[in-house]
Amino acid sequence: MLDGNAPAVLEINLDALAANYARVSAEAAPARVAAVLKANAYGLGVRTVALRLAAEGCAEFFVSSLAEGLELRKVLPKACVYVLEGGAGSAQDCRAAGLVPVLNTAAEVAEWMRAGSAAPAALQVDTGMTRAGLDPEEIEALQGHGDRSGFRPSLLITHLACADEPEHPLNRLQIERFAAVSARFPGVPTSIGNSSGIWLGPQFRGDVVRPGLALYGGNPQGRAANPMQSVVRLTARVLQLRVLRQPASIGYGATAARSAGSIIATVGAGYADGLPRALGNRGNAYLNGQRVPIVGRVSMDLMTLDVTALGLNGCAVGDAAELLGPDVPLETVADAAGTVVYEILTQLSERLARRYIGAP
Repeated sequence: MLDGNAPAVLEINLDALAANYARVSAEAAPARVAAVLKANAYGLGVRTVALRLAAEGCAEFFVSSLAEGLELRKVLPKACVYVLEGGAGSAQDCRAAGLVPVLNTAAEVAEWMRAGSAAPAALQVDTGMTRAGLDPEEIEALQGHGDRSGFRPSLLITHLACADEPEHPLNRLQIERFAAVSARFPGVPTSIGNSSGIWLGPQFRGDVVRPGLALYGGNPQGRAANPMQSVVRLTARVLQLRVLRQPASIGYGATAARSAGSIIATVGAGYADGLPRALGNRGNAYLNGQRVPIVGRVSMDLMTLDVTALGLNGCAVGDAAELLGPDVPLETVADAAGTVVYEILTQLSERLARRYIGAP
């Protein structure tokens, strides 16, 4: 049964989060671990997640924007916080708040140098993602400028585009490009590995790794067995059971039909809770020890499950159907919806009742 009257509850297991941090730390050693807390800690609550990770020994963090950095600074006033978009018009504000901006363009670097500050700033190198950062040619020009101005980044970072595909040739090419650039900045620490990059091997990590998804239970090894513990469990209450007296269509658009005698359970969660509409007729839930299919379209507040296999006595109003969790892994849901685990996590709605397991 679910807690209280909430139709759906999102459980966030902080003990599993801590175990995942320990697992990543062991895999990445001797590299330091800087947790990525973008997008409200991937939708799980940045304050609670940050406090638990800090209690486990994490002292460095990455966020996306200045606003996220300022929010985290209130929670962890002494932590080292990198702002990935910190040079986009907010470098001075980062300096004032004691945040470390990641500079991504030559213009941002020039602005930072003109300020004449000794405050630390990281530098991102675009080695093949073609998204953010200076390309190697720009870095070459920058280094000559830096010799005259005294600019020296506190951290040199790059981002792997295909880390979840271990055999992709771009992985090796990015490492080679990054090695050539980092040689121009002797003694400057480096950061390469995201969650999947950590598992590619030592040469893909650098001095500081940046796990995000792996901390929250996502699989950093693609199709291989997931070494991480499940952190999230989303359950929804069975609100109604219906035994079909005759063949019937189900849901908007009548996209599914079931024969007489089928048992349909309506549960209290839908796309307004962050569950992809694409799970209709494709996804599954786990109810009373058995996997059952989502039948018909997912609607805003509700979805329907075919629980015929459980029998008349195998399900009751009030039972909890797991929609995400140990028995319905994030990767399985993402595959069924035609998306990625990152989107599944970050789209979980604020209207879901949240329950944290373990101390923050």
